Amino acid sequence: MIGSTAEPLHASFACRPMSFPGASQFRSAVEAVGKAGLCGATRNVLDRRQFLVGALLARSTTALQPPGPAFIRRRPPNFLLILADDLGWGDLGCYGNSAIRTPNLDRLASSGTRFLQFYAAAPLCTPSRAGLLTGRLPARFGLTHVLGPLSRGGLPSTEKTLASWLKLAGYTTACIGKWHLGHLPQFLPTRHGFHTYFGIPYSNDMSAQAGAHAFLYSLRLLPPLPLIRDEHVVEREPNQRFLLERFTSEAIRFLQRVASPARPFFLYLAYHAPHRPLHPHPQFAGHSSSGKYGDVVEELDAHVGALLEALRRLGLVEDTLVLFTSDNGPVIGGSGEGSAGPFRGGKGTAWEGGFRVPCVACWPGRVPGAMVSSAFFTALDITPTLMSLAGLRPPSHVLWDGRDATSALVGEPAAREPQFFFWLGRRVWAVRKGPWKLHLTVVPETGLVVRRHWWRPYLCHLDTDPGEQCNLAAEHPGLVEELRELALRHQREVLGRA
Repeated sequence: MIGSTAEPLHASFACRPMSFPGASQFRSAVEAVGKAGLCGATRNVLDRRQFLVGALLARSTTALQPPGPAFIRRRPPNFLLILADDLGWGDLGCYGNSAIRTPNLDRLASSGTRFLQFYAAAPLCTPSRAGLLTGRLPARFGLTHVLGPLSRGGLPSTEKTLASWLKLAGYTTACIGKWHLGHLPQFLPTRHGFHTYFGIPYSNDMSAQAGAHAFLYSLRLLPPLPLIRDEHVVEREPNQRFLLERFTSEAIRFLQRVASPARPFFLYLAYHAPHRPLHPHPQFAGHSSSGKYGDVVEELDAHVGALLEALRRLGLVEDTLVLFTSDNGPVIGGSGEGSAGPFRGGKGTAWEGGFRVPCVACWPGRVPGAMVSSAFFTALDITPTLMSLAGLRPPSHVLWDGRDATSALVGEPAAREPQFFFWLGRRVWAVRKGPWKLHLTVVPETGLVVRRHWWRPYLCHLDTDPGEQCNLAAEHPGLVEELRELALRHQREVLGRA
C-alpha cells in the first residue's frame, strides 16, 4: 500500500480476500445465501440473520443498537441517498429484469415508491452528479464534461451543494464512494459541505486495473487511482474487488456514529458500480446468470440490503428517507451489458435510455408503500426537495433548475406537466414537453462516439412510443417549431446567465 496514513480502515481491509475480522461470519453468510439463492421465497430486504452483516459490521466495537427509547420525531428526517453508476432502468428486478436477482432493492420498492418517469440530470458521470447535488444545470457553471485524473477543474466554490445547505441546518454530512466533481483539494467533498469523505475522486476505469488504460499507467502517463479520506490519499490503486464492501462498511460505521435523536444526518453513498471495469467480489464472481455485470449488480443489491439492515438495527428506519437511483443510463453496444428496459439508447445519448433511470424512495409513514408512480421527477429536484423536507426554503437568489417534488414523493396527484431539457455538453440536444419529445440532433444510440450526428428533427410521443421508434416530425411541423424554439430559448438563457 502506498501513502497509507490512516490505520483503522486499511489495516483490516487490505487487498487480501477474507483477511479481516469477521471474515468467517461473512464466508458462512454468503455460502448460506448462495445455497438458498438471493431470491428466496420471502424476498426479505436481506437475510437478517446472516447476509453480509458479519463482515460489514466486523470492525464495530459494539453491536448496532437503537439510540434509546422509541424515537419521537422532533427534528427533520435523516437522508440516505444511494447512487449507482451506469445502472440502467431495466437492470433491477422491480423494473422488469428477470435475469439479475435484486431482492433487496425489490423489497425497498415494495416498501416504498418506484418512479417510472425519473430523469438523471445528465447522461454522463460528472455533469449528472453536479446537477444532482446542486439542483442546477451543470451548463450554468461550466461542468459539462467528464473529469479525469489530469483535469484541473471541478465543482466551483460558488456552487452550494445539498450537503452545504443541510450542514447549515445542523445535519451531520458524509460522502462515501465515487465523487467525480474534481480531485484537487479545493474541489473535494469536504470543501462542499461534507463533514467527512471516504472514496475515489473519479471513475474506477481511470485506473491501472482497467484494461483500456493499463498501458498508459504502465508508462506512468497517468497517476494511480487514489483512495481518499477527507483530503488525504490513504491508498493508491485499491483492489476494486473489495471497494463496494469497503464503502458499505464505512457507511455503516458512519451510521453507528451519528445514530442519535438529537441531530439528523445526510449520507451520500455514491457507489462506483456497475461502471466498467467490472470486478465482482470473489464471493459474487459467477453468482449471476448474466456474467460479470450481473454479478456486480447482485453484489450491489446485497450491500444495499446490509445498509437497510443497519438502519433497522439502529432504529432509524422510521426517521430516514432512503433514495436509490443511478447517475445515468447503461453502457450499451460494444461490451456494454446493461439494460435500458423498453427505452432506446443509453449512456451519453439524449435518448430516453440515457436519461431515464431507476428511482426508488422509501420512508415509512410518509412515502406510500407498494406504489408505482408516473409522477415526473428528476435528479435536479432532489436538492430542493430534501431541503424542503429538512425545513429549509430554497433561497430565491439562487437560480434553481430543480423544483420541490415533495408532492411526488408523498404520492399526491401530479400537478406538474413534464418539461425537461436534455443537455449534452453545452447544447440542448432534445426537449420534452408533456408527452412530446423533440430531438434537435440525433446521435448514435450507444453514445460512445458523439462526433457523428444528424441535424434533423426527430419527434416522438412518449405515451404511445416510449421506445422513440417513430419519427412524427413530418406530421406535426408546427409542434416541431414550437419545441425547437422552446429548447433554443432555454439554451440561450442558461448559457447567457450564471
